[in-house]
Amino acid sequence: MSTEAAAAHGPTAGEYIVHHLTHLNTTGHAQTSVIDFSVINLDTLTFSILMGVLGLFVMWRVAANVTSGVPGRMQAAVEIVLEMVANQAKGIVHHEESRKFVAPLALTVFVWIFLMNSMDFLPLDLLPTLWQTATGDHHAYLRVVPTADLNGTLGMSIGVLLVCLWYNVKIKGLGGWIHELFTAPFGSHPVLYPINFAMQMIEFLAKTVSHGMRLFGNMYAGELVFMLIALMGAAWGSAGLTGPLLWAGHIVAGSIWAIFHILIVALQAFIFMMLTLVYIGQAHESH
Repeated sequence: MSTEAAAAHGPTAGEYIVHHLTHLNTTGHAQTSVIDFSVINLDTLTFSILMGVLGLFVMWRVAANVTSGVPGRMQAAVEIVLEMVANQAKGIVHHEESRKFVAPLALTVFVWIFLMNSMDFLPLDLLPTLWQTATGDHHAYLRVVPTADLNGTLGMSIGVLLVCLWYNVKIKGLGGWIHELFTAPFGSHPVLYPINFAMQMIEFLAKTVSHGMRLFGNMYAGELVFMLIALMGAAWGSAGLTGPLLWAGHIVAGSIWAIFHILIVALQAFIFMMLTLVYIGQAHESH
Protein backbone atom coordinates (compact mmCIF):
# COMPACT_ATOMS: atom_id res chain seq x y z
CA MET A 1 0.00 0.00 0.00
CA SER A 2 1.34 3.43 -0.93
CA THR A 3 1.92 6.20 1.61
CA GLU A 4 -0.99 8.21 0.15
CA ALA A 5 -3.33 5.26 0.43
CA ALA A 6 -2.25 4.57 4.00
CA ALA A 7 -2.82 8.20 4.92
CA ALA A 8 -6.29 8.12 3.33
CA HIS A 9 -7.25 5.12 5.42
CA GLY A 10 -5.93 6.73 8.61
CA PRO A 11 -3.53 5.27 11.15
CA THR A 12 -3.64 1.66 12.27
CA ALA A 13 -4.55 0.79 15.84
CA GLY A 14 -0.89 0.44 16.76
CA GLU A 15 0.05 3.76 15.15
CA TYR A 16 -2.85 5.49 16.91
CA ILE A 17 -1.74 4.26 20.35
CA VAL A 18 1.95 4.98 19.74
CA HIS A 19 1.09 8.51 18.60
CA HIS A 20 -0.98 9.15 21.73
CA LEU A 21 1.78 7.78 23.95
CA THR A 22 4.43 10.10 22.48
CA HIS A 23 5.25 13.34 24.27
CA LEU A 24 5.61 16.84 22.93
CA ASN A 25 9.24 17.42 23.83
CA THR A 26 12.14 19.74 23.14
CA THR A 27 13.48 17.53 20.35
CA GLY A 28 10.41 18.15 18.17
CA HIS A 29 10.06 14.47 17.26
CA ALA A 30 9.30 11.10 18.79
CA GLN A 31 11.77 10.30 21.54
CA THR A 32 13.66 7.03 21.28
CA SER A 33 14.14 4.62 24.18
CA VAL A 34 17.62 6.03 24.81
CA ILE A 35 17.77 7.93 28.11
CA ASP A 36 18.54 11.57 27.46
CA PHE A 37 18.33 14.00 30.37
CA SER A 38 18.58 16.97 27.99
CA VAL A 39 15.08 16.23 26.65
CA ILE A 40 12.17 17.95 28.41
CA ASN A 41 8.60 16.73 27.98
CA LEU A 42 6.92 20.09 27.41
CA ASP A 43 3.37 18.73 27.65
CA THR A 44 3.98 17.20 31.09
CA LEU A 45 5.61 20.39 32.31
CA THR A 46 2.87 22.64 30.88
CA PHE A 47 -0.13 20.72 32.18
CA SER A 48 1.52 20.19 35.58
CA ILE A 49 1.95 23.95 35.95
CA LEU A 50 -1.57 24.67 34.68
CA MET A 51 -3.12 22.23 37.15
CA GLY A 52 -1.00 23.69 39.95
CA VAL A 53 -2.18 27.21 39.10
CA LEU A 54 -5.79 26.00 38.84
CA GLY A 55 -5.57 24.35 42.25
CA LEU A 56 -4.12 27.50 43.83
CA PHE A 57 -6.80 29.64 42.19
CA VAL A 58 -9.66 27.42 43.41
CA MET A 59 -8.32 27.28 46.98
CA TRP A 60 -7.76 31.05 46.95
CA ARG A 61 -11.30 31.73 45.75
CA VAL A 62 -12.76 29.45 48.41
CA ALA A 63 -10.66 31.10 51.13
CA ALA A 64 -11.62 34.58 49.93
CA ASN A 65 -15.34 33.76 50.07
CA VAL A 66 -15.38 31.62 53.19
CA THR A 67 -18.32 32.18 55.52
CA SER A 68 -18.99 31.16 59.10
CA GLY A 69 -22.63 30.54 58.26
CA VAL A 70 -24.03 27.76 56.10
CA PRO A 71 -21.20 26.90 53.69
CA GLY A 72 -21.69 26.52 49.97
CA ARG A 73 -20.95 23.27 48.19
CA MET A 74 -17.42 24.24 47.23
CA GLN A 75 -16.55 25.45 50.72
CA ALA A 76 -18.04 22.30 52.25
CA ALA A 77 -16.01 20.10 49.88
CA VAL A 78 -12.79 21.97 50.65
CA GLU A 79 -13.46 21.80 54.39
CA ILE A 80 -13.93 18.02 54.14
CA VAL A 81 -10.60 17.68 52.34
CA LEU A 82 -8.86 19.99 54.83
CA GLU A 83 -10.18 18.03 57.79
CA MET A 84 -9.20 14.72 56.21
CA VAL A 85 -5.64 15.87 55.51
CA ALA A 86 -5.27 17.47 58.96
CA ASN A 87 -6.42 14.28 60.71
CA GLN A 88 -4.08 12.09 58.67
CA ALA A 89 -1.14 14.42 59.29
CA LYS A 90 -1.87 14.52 63.02
CA GLY A 91 -2.03 10.73 63.22
CA ILE A 92 1.24 10.15 61.33
CA VAL A 93 3.50 13.14 62.03
CA HIS A 94 3.47 13.61 65.80
CA HIS A 95 5.79 16.63 65.83
CA GLU A 96 3.40 19.59 66.15
CA GLU A 97 5.85 22.16 64.78
CA SER A 98 6.54 20.02 61.71
CA ARG A 99 2.83 19.68 60.95
CA LYS A 100 2.63 23.44 60.31
CA PHE A 101 4.55 22.73 57.09
CA VAL A 102 3.77 19.06 56.46
CA ALA A 103 -0.05 19.35 56.57
CA PRO A 104 -0.20 22.13 53.93
CA LEU A 105 2.32 20.14 51.88
CA ALA A 106 0.10 17.06 52.03
CA LEU A 107 -2.94 19.15 51.03
CA THR A 108 -1.00 20.58 48.08
CA VAL A 109 0.08 17.11 46.99
CA PHE A 110 -3.46 15.73 47.17
CA VAL A 111 -5.16 18.59 45.30
CA TRP A 112 -2.41 18.88 42.67
CA ILE A 113 -2.28 15.17 41.88
CA PHE A 114 -6.08 14.91 41.87
CA LEU A 115 -6.30 17.67 39.26
CA MET A 116 -3.50 16.19 37.14
CA ASN A 117 -5.14 12.75 37.28
CA SER A 118 -8.48 14.31 36.32
CA MET A 119 -7.08 15.36 32.94
CA ASP A 120 -7.75 11.74 31.98
CA PHE A 121 -11.49 12.50 31.91
CA LEU A 122 -11.16 14.80 28.90
CA PRO A 123 -12.07 13.19 25.56
CA LEU A 124 -8.93 11.42 24.39
CA ASP A 125 -8.55 13.27 21.08
CA LEU A 126 -9.88 16.68 22.16
CA LEU A 127 -6.74 18.58 23.15
CA PRO A 128 -4.38 16.70 20.78
CA THR A 129 -6.69 17.55 17.85
CA LEU A 130 -6.92 21.20 18.90
CA TRP A 131 -3.14 21.29 19.20
CA GLN A 132 -2.68 19.75 15.75
CA THR A 133 -5.10 22.30 14.29
CA ALA A 134 -3.34 25.20 16.00
CA THR A 135 0.12 24.10 14.83
CA GLY A 136 -1.01 22.98 11.38
CA ASP A 137 0.84 19.71 11.93
CA HIS A 138 -1.41 16.64 11.89
CA HIS A 139 1.43 14.58 13.32
CA ALA A 140 2.01 16.86 16.33
CA TYR A 141 2.29 15.05 19.66
CA LEU A 142 0.55 15.97 22.91
CA ARG A 143 -0.10 14.03 26.11
CA VAL A 144 -2.34 15.74 28.63
CA VAL A 145 -2.06 13.54 31.77
CA PRO A 146 1.13 14.58 33.61
CA THR A 147 0.91 11.69 36.08
CA ALA A 148 1.00 9.19 33.20
CA ASP A 149 4.58 10.34 32.58
CA LEU A 150 7.19 8.60 34.72
CA ASN A 151 9.35 11.72 34.61
CA GLY A 152 6.63 13.69 36.38
CA THR A 153 5.81 11.15 39.08
CA LEU A 154 9.45 10.40 39.85
CA GLY A 155 10.11 14.14 40.00
CA MET A 156 7.45 14.45 42.71
CA SER A 157 8.74 11.43 44.62
CA ILE A 158 12.28 12.85 44.52
CA GLY A 159 10.85 16.08 45.93
CA VAL A 160 9.35 14.07 48.80
CA LEU A 161 12.74 12.39 49.32
CA LEU A 162 14.43 15.77 49.66
CA VAL A 163 11.87 16.84 52.27
CA CYS A 164 12.50 13.59 54.17
CA LEU A 165 16.27 14.18 54.11
CA TRP A 166 15.72 17.71 55.40
CA TYR A 167 13.64 16.49 58.34
CA ASN A 168 16.14 13.74 59.12
CA VAL A 169 18.80 16.41 59.57
CA LYS A 170 16.50 18.93 61.26
CA ILE A 171 15.08 16.52 63.86
CA LYS A 172 18.14 14.35 64.56
CA GLY A 173 20.92 16.79 63.73
CA LEU A 174 23.47 16.14 61.00
CA GLY A 175 25.70 14.09 63.29
CA GLY A 176 22.78 12.09 64.68
CA TRP A 177 21.46 11.26 61.23
CA ILE A 178 24.88 10.21 59.92
CA HIS A 179 25.30 8.03 63.02
CA GLU A 180 21.91 6.43 62.27
CA LEU A 181 22.91 5.76 58.67
CA PHE A 182 25.77 3.59 59.83
CA THR A 183 24.24 1.96 62.94
CA ALA A 184 20.67 1.09 61.88
CA PRO A 185 19.07 -1.34 61.44
CA PHE A 186 21.54 -4.03 62.57
CA GLY A 187 23.49 -2.33 65.34
CA SER A 188 26.53 -0.17 66.06
CA HIS A 189 29.33 -2.71 65.60
CA PRO A 190 31.94 -1.30 63.16
CA VAL A 191 31.77 -4.47 61.06
CA LEU A 192 28.10 -3.74 60.39
CA TYR A 193 28.65 -0.12 59.29
CA PRO A 194 28.89 -0.88 55.53
CA ILE A 195 25.88 -3.20 55.64
CA ASN A 196 23.79 -0.69 57.59
CA PHE A 197 24.70 2.12 55.21
CA ALA A 198 23.90 -0.01 52.15
CA MET A 199 20.54 -0.98 53.62
CA GLN A 200 19.71 2.65 54.34
CA MET A 201 20.53 3.68 50.78
CA ILE A 202 18.48 0.81 49.37
CA GLU A 203 15.55 1.84 51.57
CA PHE A 204 15.67 5.46 50.40
CA LEU A 205 15.96 4.36 46.77
CA ALA A 206 13.19 1.77 47.00
CA LYS A 207 10.76 4.16 48.70
CA THR A 208 11.41 6.91 46.16
CA VAL A 209 11.14 4.70 43.07
CA SER A 210 8.06 2.81 44.28
CA HIS A 211 6.40 6.08 45.33
CA GLY A 212 6.64 7.47 41.80
CA MET A 213 6.12 4.17 39.97
CA ARG A 214 2.88 3.37 41.77
CA LEU A 215 1.18 6.57 40.64
CA PHE A 216 2.62 6.36 37.13
CA GLY A 217 1.64 2.70 36.64
CA ASN A 218 -1.98 3.21 37.59
CA MET A 219 -2.49 6.36 35.52
CA TYR A 220 -0.60 4.97 32.51
CA ALA A 221 -2.75 1.82 32.57
CA GLY A 222 -5.92 3.92 32.83
CA GLU A 223 -4.81 6.00 29.85
CA LEU A 224 -4.21 2.85 27.80
CA VAL A 225 -7.69 1.55 28.57
CA PHE A 226 -9.23 4.82 27.36
CA MET A 227 -7.21 4.49 24.13
CA LEU A 228 -8.41 0.93 23.54
CA ILE A 229 -12.01 2.02 24.14
CA ALA A 230 -11.54 4.92 21.70
CA LEU A 231 -10.40 2.46 19.04
CA MET A 232 -13.75 0.70 19.33
CA GLY A 233 -15.45 3.97 18.37
CA ALA A 234 -13.25 4.25 15.28
CA ALA A 235 -14.95 1.15 13.83
CA TRP A 236 -18.11 3.11 12.90
CA GLY A 237 -17.41 2.87 9.19
CA SER A 238 -16.98 -0.92 9.19
CA ALA A 239 -19.24 -3.02 7.01
CA GLY A 240 -22.41 -4.59 8.41
CA LEU A 241 -23.45 -4.34 12.04
CA THR A 242 -19.90 -4.68 13.37
CA GLY A 243 -19.10 -0.97 13.12
CA PRO A 244 -22.25 0.39 14.79
CA LEU A 245 -22.11 -2.27 17.50
CA LEU A 246 -18.49 -1.49 18.32
CA TRP A 247 -19.27 2.24 18.33
CA ALA A 248 -22.17 1.69 20.74
CA GLY A 249 -19.93 -0.56 22.81
CA HIS A 250 -17.31 2.16 23.06
CA ILE A 251 -19.94 4.58 24.45
CA VAL A 252 -21.05 2.06 27.10
CA ALA A 253 -17.53 0.88 27.97
CA GLY A 254 -16.19 4.44 28.03
CA SER A 255 -18.92 5.59 30.39
CA ILE A 256 -18.41 2.65 32.75
CA TRP A 257 -14.65 3.04 32.77
CA ALA A 258 -14.90 6.81 33.33
CA ILE A 259 -17.14 6.27 36.37
CA PHE A 260 -14.79 3.63 37.77
CA HIS A 261 -11.83 5.85 36.96
CA ILE A 262 -13.17 8.52 39.33
CA LEU A 263 -12.24 6.17 42.17
CA ILE A 264 -8.78 5.58 40.70
CA VAL A 265 -8.11 9.30 40.27
CA ALA A 266 -9.06 10.12 43.87
CA LEU A 267 -7.48 6.98 45.34
CA GLN A 268 -4.10 7.48 43.69
CA ALA A 269 -3.97 11.10 44.88
CA PHE A 270 -4.83 9.92 48.40
CA ILE A 271 -2.24 7.12 48.36
CA PHE A 272 0.54 9.43 47.15
CA MET A 273 -0.38 11.93 49.88
CA MET A 274 -0.48 9.23 52.57
CA LEU A 275 2.90 7.83 51.56
CA THR A 276 4.30 11.36 51.65
CA LEU A 277 3.09 11.71 55.23
CA VAL A 278 4.37 8.25 56.18
CA TYR A 279 7.86 8.86 54.79
CA ILE A 280 8.10 12.27 56.45
CA GLY A 281 6.81 10.74 59.68
CA GLN A 282 9.51 8.08 59.50
CA ALA A 283 12.12 10.83 59.18
CA HIS A 284 11.07 12.03 62.64
CA GLU A 285 11.64 8.61 64.22
CA SER A 286 14.92 7.30 65.55
CA HIS A 287 15.99 3.69 65.09
